Amino acid sequence: MDDDLPINDRITLPGYELWFTASRASGPGGQHVNTSSTRVTLHWSVDNSGVLTTAQKGRVRAKLANRINSEGVLQVSSEAGRSQHDNKEAARARLAELVAEALVVQKRRLRTRPTLGSQRRRVEAKKQRGEVKKMRKKPRPPE
Repeated sequence: MDDDLPINDRITLPGYELWFTASRASGPGGQHVNTSSTRVTLHWSVDNSGVLTTAQKGRVRAKLANRINSEGVLQVSSEAGRSQHDNKEAARARLAELVAEALVVQKRRLRTRPTLGSQRRRVEAKKQRGEVKKMRKKPRPPE
């Protein structure tokens, strides 16, 4: 359908899971901004989504916790454009971007040991630095 929102090549949010609310935008704009509800807030219930697995829902909830309300609804607002249509498209694009970033699984870091050569270079540099500091001292008088 046209209302579906592609997130990545595997996941597409169905249009019936998304809903919009409109309100008056803030900021300058003269008479137009005072009379028209052009700010658009896109809502998507993460918990009730049938597209994501439980693990994916948990990942989205963890990464986007500051945007998700107590009912588990993710909200994205846009008020950059002068029309609701422009702001709807901007909000849809932002939601797709946020969810795609949240679903990326970071690679686990493999612990590695320093090579023998790097260990030797490190110790050699420390010895050299110690020699430089030792040369700064005043010489001791003979006894």
